[in-house]
Amino acid sequence: MTILVVDDDEGHCELIRRNLRRGGVSNPVVTLHRGEDALHYVRERARQDRSGEPERLLLLLDINMPGGLNGVDVLREIKADPATRKVPVIILTTTDDPREIGRCYDLGCSVYITKPVEAQAFIDAIERLGLFVSIVSLAPVAPAGTP
Repeated sequence: MTILVVDDDEGHCELIRRNLRRGGVSNPVVTLHRGEDALHYVRERARQDRSGEPERLLLLLDINMPGGLNGVDVLREIKADPATRKVPVIILTTTDDPREIGRCYDLGCSVYITKPVEAQAFIDAIERLGLFVSIVSLAPVAPAGTP
């Protein structure tokens, strides 16, 4: 399984990557900083069929990204596409507005996590997320044209 981290803050991406490792996750971690790039990456993985096995993908997605597609837009697009709708999306953001949380769940996010503002609490939260990710089972990304 590949973990795709999409966050415009490079420091957050590095903290997430490092603390997923501390949480026991050894899977490949790819980081992107724009919604458009994330959508392209997920759609490309849905088209590719490496060694006969569909790729498993987990998306950790920030909501607040400047310009272009934000995280909610990316979530909406992924869940609307039959080739990518099974990709689990964990929203990982500083936004704690109950309306935004509800909207993300309505659009199909798997989990919504509010990033703690305090640095050590953020690190601890990502380590716990790493423990969760290390035991979860994921469906493969469906090849294009597969319902």
